[in-house]
Amino acid sequence: MKHISTILIIAVLLVSCGGEKKKNTVESVLQSNNLETIRAKRSELVTEQEEIHAKIKQLDQAIATLDTVKNVPLITTITAKEEVFKHQLEVQGNVTTKNLLVITPEYSGILTNVYVKEGQKVKKGQLLAKIDDGGLSQQLAQLKIQADLSRTTFERQKRLWDQNIGSEIQYLQAKSNYEAQQKAVSQLQQQVAKTSVKAPFSGTIDDVITEQGSVVAAGQSQLMRIVNLDDMYIETDVPESYVTDVTKGKEVVVEIPVLNKTITTEVRQAGDFINPANRTFKIEVPLSNKNKDIKPNLTAKLKINDYTNQTALLVPQSIISENAEGEQYLYTITNKNQNGEGEAKKVIIKTGKTQGDVIEVLEGIKNGTEIIKEGARSVKDGQTVKVIQY
Repeated sequence: MKHISTILIIAVLLVSCGGEKKKNTVESVLQSNNLETIRAKRSELVTEQEEIHAKIKQLDQAIATLDTVKNVPLITTITAKEEVFKHQLEVQGNVTTKNLLVITPEYSGILTNVYVKEGQKVKKGQLLAKIDDGGLSQQLAQLKIQADLSRTTFERQKRLWDQNIGSEIQYLQAKSNYEAQQKAVSQLQQQVAKTSVKAPFSGTIDDVITEQGSVVAAGQSQLMRIVNLDDMYIETDVPESYVTDVTKGKEVVVEIPVLNKTITTEVRQAGDFINPANRTFKIEVPLSNKNKDIKPNLTAKLKINDYTNQTALLVPQSIISENAEGEQYLYTITNKNQNGEGEAKKVIIKTGKTQGDVIEVLEGIKNGTEIIKEGARSVKDGQTVKVIQY
């Protein structure tokens, strides 16, 4: 009985405690609808909150004492390394060839024959067309007969003169007549030759402009277009400020967007004349065209190597700032410890040429200098920073 009584007493106490806790909850207090009870509960919670804040503050103080990198900016770095820097001047030009010609006749008359077709390959000196000579061939044949007679007369007169037979005046007249006939034949032969249209160079007949049977005028009528795609080149204008940098032999990278083609070549010729109208000079850049896919008048982009530094120090342009005096600067890191913590140091630099998103640094840093990259615009001179690795 004694044990049973003890168990009953404990049960009653547990139930009463649970009941008190249940009565003391925020929900139960609100349900009581008693102002004093609600105020008391609020005061209790405020006291607990203040105790929690005090404990959090103690923990923060302990963290601040133990954590040495708290509030230290996190940055990344790059190391300056000497490398070859080739600056490129970018200009635009059109593809052309010196072997592109519209043939015009040297003689006026009727175009009696056209011996070639469009797309036909021809060799230098090949007969392309014939113009009616208007009877010059017959005149030439008569002159040749007279020339043969004058030659025979001269040869006989010369033999007699060599034997001291006949007068000197007869000999000189025969010689003069012979020479005059020879010149007349030569002049007429040149005139007749103009009636034959021949290829000035080897290439392809791109277009036959005038059809057979048409009347053509010397130096005016366009007969046909001939082109040779072997010797292609680009001619373009370069600003005069590059006259000492863009010279014969400089490397050029040519991009032809339409063909999706890139060719590495060099400057073949740089002009010595500055155009006063636009202050530029001309350059020629040859193109290899073995596949014959490069055509005249295609647009090309040229990247001309106008400057080379074999030991350049290059940095991203994004990490460089400028002060009120117009000086450029960046931040390096010094005194870095094993934990990656160091000191940011502001360094005034002198820059050179840019290419893309990098710039050449001429003064202020040296090979091996560790430079702040990410976070460069948020640090201050002398500030402690921590390097993070990706």
